Amino acid sequence: MERTHRKEEGGVALPRLQQRKTNSHKGDYGRVLAVGGSPGMSGSISLTGVASLRCGAGLTTIASPKSVQPLVAQVEPSCMTLALPEDRHGLLPMHSRDAITKAAKNSDVVAIGPGLGRSHGLDLLIQDLYCDLSTPMVVDADALNALGSRENPLAGPGGPRVLTPHPGEFRRLAHDRELPKGRWTDVAADMAKRNGVVLVLKGHRTTVTDGERVYSNETGNPGMATAGAGDVLTGVIAALLGQGIPAFEAAQLGVYLHGLAGDLAAKAIGSDGLIASDLLDYLESAFQQHRRRR
Repeated sequence: MERTHRKEEGGVALPRLQQRKTNSHKGDYGRVLAVGGSPGMSGSISLTGVASLRCGAGLTTIASPKSVQPLVAQVEPSCMTLALPEDRHGLLPMHSRDAITKAAKNSDVVAIGPGLGRSHGLDLLIQDLYCDLSTPMVVDADALNALGSRENPLAGPGGPRVLTPHPGEFRRLAHDRELPKGRWTDVAADMAKRNGVVLVLKGHRTTVTDGERVYSNETGNPGMATAGAGDVLTGVIAALLGQGIPAFEAAQLGVYLHGLAGDLAAKAIGSDGLIASDLLDYLESAFQQHRRRR
C-alpha cells in the first residue's frame, strides 16, 4: 500500500485532489489575491503568486507597493498585478486598506505577508485585515510578526485563517511563553482551538493543527531550508483554499505537496544548491504523483 493511502498522525488521512471538469473555466478554480512585497523584497510575494498558479489557481493578482509593482510584473506574465499606495519608505500604509479590501471582495482567498517589511502602520493594517476580512486568508512572514504585536495575536479572525510560522515567528505569536522541546505541538493546538484557526508549524516534519486534529508531514528534505521556500508554501496553500478545500485540509495537503515537490527537485538536481524557484518547477509533478497514488 502506498504511504499516502495510510492514516497519518492522529488518524488524519490526506485529502484527494479533484479532477478538473471538461467544461470548466478559470473562474472555477479560485481567485487568489497575494499581498506583500517591499523595496528589496519583491521576490517573496512573486514566489507566492507563481506558486498559486502552479497549484491550480484560476486567477492570481499580486498586490504590492506601487514602486515594487513593475518588478513583480516582470516575473511571470500569467500573474496580474495591483499597485498599492506606499509610505515614504516604500511600505504599505494603513490607508492602503481600502484598495486591499476592494480587491479581496473579488477574490476567493488572500495570501498576505511575504516581503511586507515592518512598520507601525503595517502592524495596524494587518491586524485590521485579519479581523475584518471574511475572505479565507493565509498569513505568513511579516504579517505573522504584525499579529505578534497584539495582546492576543490570533484572536478575532474575520474568516477562515491558516497561519504558517517558522519557529521564531511562532515564539512571537506565543509571546515567548515557555515552549518545552517536543511540546510545541501541544501549545499550537491549544492556540488554534482557542482562536478557531489552523496553524502550520514549519520545520522538520512540519505539523498542521486546528486544535482537534494534528497532521505530521513526512515529505521534504534539508535542501528546502532555503530563502523563499516558505513563500512558495503560502502560495500552495492559498491555491488549495481558493479551490474550495477547507482550511485544515488545504494546509495539510499543501505542506505534503510542497515537501514532495522538494523531494522530486532534490532527486533530480540535488539538495545542496536547491533554491525556492526549483520547487515551482516540480509542483505539477508532485500533484500528478499524488493523483496516481490515490
